[in-house]
Amino acid sequence: MAKLKIGALPDDKPVKLSFELPASVHRDLVAYAKALAGESGQPVSDPGKLIAPMLARFMATDRGFAKLRRTRHSPTDGQE
Repeated sequence: MAKLKIGALPDDKPVKLSFELPASVHRDLVAYAKALAGESGQPVSDPGKLIAPMLARFMATDRGFAKLRRTRHSPTDGQE
């Protein structure tokens, strides 16, 4: 079986957001939840709980975003 990009879901205090997904994205999210449950052996009761770790993984691996964060949080900010 292929290694999925996200692992076990962390138990963290959530921030409530409401948004709409295209039906095709929702179907893929449900399919991903089933694949993750098969790989981890733990059922995913709510596929929506996968959205946060997926977004976190996406942002963590986005080189452009990482570069932007480094330049905006550089030690010289506000010192010139």
